[in-house]
Amino acid sequence: MEVDWIIERIRKDEYYFSKHGDQERQGENLAITEIEEFLLSGRILEEYGDTGRGESCLVVGFTNTGKPVHIVCGERGSHLVIVTVYVPSPPKFKTPYERGEE
Repeated sequence: MEVDWIIERIRKDEYYFSKHGDQERQGENLAITEIEEFLLSGRILEEYGDTGRGESCLVVGFTNTGKPVHIVCGERGSHLVIVTVYVPSPPKFKTPYERGEE
């Protein structure tokens, strides 16, 4: 999955949230517009192979207010699916870009 493909899906409104992804977005108190802005400027931190639901990737970035966010995205046909959304924090992540102790 490429960043340019993700950006194109957001700009064309060809994306959707999984039920879990939308619940997590709401739990982190993030508006849909913040998610869109984030994905237009985020970068891929990790890529994951096909685990039975297709390939996916972890996108890292910040909201316009500086809040760090991680979003796991997948490709479903011609659409981007937002699988989960969370704010990275210790101990799992030392920084938004670096994993902590597992």
